[in-house]
Amino acid sequence: MELIRKNIHMDRIRADAVSQITLEDDMNIPENKPDVSTLNLEKGNVIIEEVKPGSGMVMVKGMLAFSLLYHTVEDGSSLVSLEGRIFFEEKINMQGVSASDSVEIEGDVEDLTIGIINSRKLSIQSLITLHAQVEEVYDEEAPIGIEGREEVEYRRLPMTLAQIAISKNDIFRIREEVNLPANYPNIFQILWNNIFLGDVEFKVLEEKLTLQGDVHLFLLYEGEGEDHPIRSFETTLPFSGVLECHGCREGMLPDIRYRLGQQELTVRPDFDGEERTVAMELVLDIGIRIYEEEEMEILSDIYGVNKEVGTVIHKANLRRLLSKVTGKTKVTDHIRMESGNTGILQLLHSEGKVALDHQEVVENGILLQGSLFVKVMYITGNDETPYACARAVIPYQYTLEVPGISPQDLGKVRGDVEQLQVTMLDGEEMDVKAVLTFATTVFQSVSVDLIGEITVSALDTEKLGSLPGMVIYVVKDGDNLWNIGKKYYVPVDNLREINGLESDELKPGQKLLIVKGS
Repeated sequence: MELIRKNIHMDRIRADAVSQITLEDDMNIPENKPDVSTLNLEKGNVIIEEVKPGSGMVMVKGMLAFSLLYHTVEDGSSLVSLEGRIFFEEKINMQGVSASDSVEIEGDVEDLTIGIINSRKLSIQSLITLHAQVEEVYDEEAPIGIEGREEVEYRRLPMTLAQIAISKNDIFRIREEVNLPANYPNIFQILWNNIFLGDVEFKVLEEKLTLQGDVHLFLLYEGEGEDHPIRSFETTLPFSGVLECHGCREGMLPDIRYRLGQQELTVRPDFDGEERTVAMELVLDIGIRIYEEEEMEILSDIYGVNKEVGTVIHKANLRRLLSKVTGKTKVTDHIRMESGNTGILQLLHSEGKVALDHQEVVENGILLQGSLFVKVMYITGNDETPYACARAVIPYQYTLEVPGISPQDLGKVRGDVEQLQVTMLDGEEMDVKAVLTFATTVFQSVSVDLIGEITVSALDTEKLGSLPGMVIYVVKDGDNLWNIGKKYYVPVDNLREINGLESDELKPGQKLLIVKGS
């Protein structure tokens, strides 16, 4: 007698580690750049160049690429852009990792602080977080039937499971061109840009994955002309596309992670040969995990009627889709200028980033706590420093509703800024209103006992002889037909037939006739 098995495709995070690195460096202003007067804006991005796993550890090489916008009092433009890099090499201890593993690393800039040492030298300090993971796809062998001649009783447990159908990483390139409006001057050089994505939607179709979303672009540039006027330009561009995805079918469940990777902006001549076209090439890094729900019946128990049948079981964690949810919350705050700062004449640009510091499963939901980091660029009333940047950290707390969730269920929450509105209240204060969106796909962990092996042997004659050939059994609390039949080596169908039962429901005190060998 043998088990008929079915492979259930599962995925899991086999190893996981987080490391924080503090980077510090001094940077001399290049000879072709003017002196620094005051600092305005800064941004940083972690670029991973090499990942080398070993036994219980992984070596990571990369760099912090940062950009800076500053004022100068020298003749020419009042704003100057500057770029720099700080290289790092970090060893991350990671239990369970071997040299043959594929380790994925994500790097995030937690803090970037740039200070002025003197007019030709800057100090750079940054805290970055490296998150290392090893994901693997594996099979659980689930028994679904029995082959053999022995007379046995078995019961099946109906389940709806979510199996991993596709697990891979891919990229999607976004190529767009933007022409400046007619009343804007030609571009002499771009001083600053900010590119971020609106909500990106994915849809699973036959053998492909479609996506669509928005790209938001902000430019600050020097225009052509003797005085090099500084102008800002902002626009939103929709994009859409298709990724080949072998094995995809409609009805599958996508759980897609994405982030904006490489970004490149170039200025090109338009049809009239003037520098008025901005070409944008972006790379979207996409982690594709697609699941398929399947209903199946798994053998949960076996017993013999004329043979002794034993089982060897092991614990397994399967999963089913619990919920795919999104939620929104509003945050508000005021930004007041510090004393001594020049007043606000005009707001130019605002940007926000959601940081998720803590998530915890609570009753019927996930408690989220973190901060919204806001930067606002504005025009001042000071001729020497006509541009400035205000910053705010706005805390939030929000419960994403997930009915039926428990602490062992799996769900990675993504937070984004859906709307950000900054308005001037007066020359010293701004009002900030934002709508934050959160989304997750939650898989419920289902712990089951899987039968791995069965053993068949002759019945224990002494044990069998101790059982009466016919008995009136009084049902006790917790009894069911299966347990009673297993105890007396009687098929469940026989118990139903002899006792004229129309259902399997039993009540304490109910009497059943049991006839061995009937």
